[in-house]
Amino acid sequence: MKINKIALTFLASTVILTGCTSTEEKDASLLDADLKTEKEVLVTSALNDASISGEQVLTQGLTADELSASDENILSQLGSEFSDPANPLSNQTILFKHDSSQIEQAFVSIVAAHAQYLLSHPQQRVMLEGHTDEQGSREYNIALGEQRAKSVYRMMKVQGVSSQQLEVVSLGEEKPASEGMGESFWTLNRRVEIVYQVK
Repeated sequence: MKINKIALTFLASTVILTGCTSTEEKDASLLDADLKTEKEVLVTSALNDASISGEQVLTQGLTADELSASDENILSQLGSEFSDPANPLSNQTILFKHDSSQIEQAFVSIVAAHAQYLLSHPQQRVMLEGHTDEQGSREYNIALGEQRAKSVYRMMKVQGVSSQQLEVVSLGEEKPASEGMGESFWTLNRRVEIVYQVK
């Protein structure tokens, strides 16, 4: 009987402590319960496995159909390497883990390829747009989007790109790449887009 009282006390304490967890922890447990789509599994595994290239993630995760007509027009003016799926320049999206501004190993080669392009085209400018999913406050998401864009900025600067070629902007959660609720959508919204400016 004494053991049952201890077990009940422990169980009640666990329930109370669970009720006091942050909303992020609650959201995370709900997300774990969701069924994952093929796209989510691919993106999540790529972010967790550095052996999968960022190019593979983006080829599968964000298709050319999702580019706007103006984006396609700009990329066509830049050169054929931007439309060649085998070329890392064809990927202008860097994905991030939840609540992180650290560039994952799978995307380092993509940032490096864009930095090399900018070095060889000193007149070319890009805007680094930081984005987040809809979790968190608007203010927090604007700050996180800026941190993500600045991470890409710093990596390009280290490789020699001029600060005059780079502009950082944060759109937070305001311009999602994928509409909807749940991890499969949010994963694609945690990103920096490298937006080329054509004069």
